[in-house]
Amino acid sequence: MEKCSPPWQVLDLVTHHLDPKTLATASAVCKSWYISMSSDHLWHPICSATYPSLSNLHPTTPTPYSKLYSLGRAADNRRLQPPPKPHLSMHDLIFAIDIHNNHKHIITVVKPGGELKLDRNGLFRFDIEVDSGGSFEAAVDSLRITWNVVLEGFKGVFTMMESKGKGSFVLGLKGWFSKELPSPGCCSGSAASGLVADLRLGLRESGGKVVVEKMSVGVLSIVSWRYVCVDDALRYLQHFLLVCNM
Repeated sequence: MEKCSPPWQVLDLVTHHLDPKTLATASAVCKSWYISMSSDHLWHPICSATYPSLSNLHPTTPTPYSKLYSLGRAADNRRLQPPPKPHLSMHDLIFAIDIHNNHKHIITVVKPGGELKLDRNGLFRFDIEVDSGGSFEAAVDSLRITWNVVLEGFKGVFTMMESKGKGSFVLGLKGWFSKELPSPGCCSGSAASGLVADLRLGLRESGGKVVVEKMSVGVLSIVSWRYVCVDDALRYLQHFLLVCNM
């Protein structure tokens, strides 16, 4: 008995009961099935229900609703897909913090990233002990803070913070400096990144001088004002230390 394709009327009845994934699979069977399974009268209600904003577009070039649905689905998958692991690790980085006061050098702290104790919640925030705290006599609001992140082997440097006279200080508590970070890179102009470099100093008074005892550094999100996770900060840094240096 000679085989033949099902009549169009049967296909038309069946297609209304198929989900989008099955419709897309069936449209690859043959040309006639593609024509039947890709028709706008099938995909318009599906697209309107799932992606109403795309369904209401009026492209200058007529676009099938099946394609608009496919674009919306691809956008969903990209948004839900977890970001790739960063190429950098903390072991690739060196933190260098310099403190000056009225052009006088107070202290330089250099700390390999691999030696920093990770936060238990995986946040990009690190406490750094100061072996021999620098001391100074002038007003604390005249401090100049520079925080550089150096790629191991001095293959790249990114300045997280260059701040002068903008700190908030209370002796016995932590002096706080913050600086909004640029957007990741050369391709985004002067737009903000939504991130802030955060540096805090542990200060005490001794013999009429102010002594730096310890410090902590981190990266905050402007949206939540919480510290970002280590992987997010590393993904940000790798743009400046790896991508821009290629």
